[in-house]
Amino acid sequence: MKRLFASIHDVSPRFERQVDALYHRLAGLLGSPRMAMLVVPDFEDDAPLSRNPVYAAKLRDWANAGVEIFLHGWCHRDDAKVRGFMQKHMTAGAGEFAQLTRDEANRRLTAGRKVVEDAIGQPVAGFIAPAWLYSQAAKHALTDQRFALAEDHLRVWSPVSGKILARSPVITWASRSTPRVVSSLFVAAAARAAPWALKDARIAVHPGDTTVPALLASIDATYTTFVRTHTPSRYADLLA
Repeated sequence: MKRLFASIHDVSPRFERQVDALYHRLAGLLGSPRMAMLVVPDFEDDAPLSRNPVYAAKLRDWANAGVEIFLHGWCHRDDAKVRGFMQKHMTAGAGEFAQLTRDEANRRLTAGRKVVEDAIGQPVAGFIAPAWLYSQAAKHALTDQRFALAEDHLRVWSPVSGKILARSPVITWASRSTPRVVSSLFVAAAARAAPWALKDARIAVHPGDTTVPALLASIDATYTTFVRTHTPSRYADLLA
């Protein structure tokens, strides 16, 4: 069976309107709320979920409706003073876990997990780092914390067992600049031309996508194509 894993990144009170719009859009395209939401406990240290019970209740309702809730960093911001190639060129200062030590990663994972699990009233489905970037020490911290699932640009794995559960590039879009918009449109179009090439298709959207009509049209076309060939699935299905 070919599976489709849909996700909304950067879920936070900061982007409430955009996330609401993406949720309704994806639910319509998928025919159900079978998607993942990646929640940031305190985006840029300026949008604390722990102080927003109304938004916490909204997340709990989504989780109870079947949305998988993942922890997505602590603040999403990369505070490294010296950044590597991927941090400089593949993300706009969002690689929070790209250079963390094991102790610091554990600290943020513990704090973030508590905030999100207190909000949704159930365990998180797993952890996905901002920009899909991890230091090796951060990966060790995921094992320390016994998260059931994690993913990067190319794979989904179990930090508990170390087993790789799925291999595929993530299909996503970038809204930061015209060249990035154009390149992400090209990649999505290429994926639509050969959906059969991906056994497990991962398609991720971000709040910024809602600001560019061409990206929204591409998102609609891409999900519509993959829903014909892949079954909308839960990440937890990979553990079965």
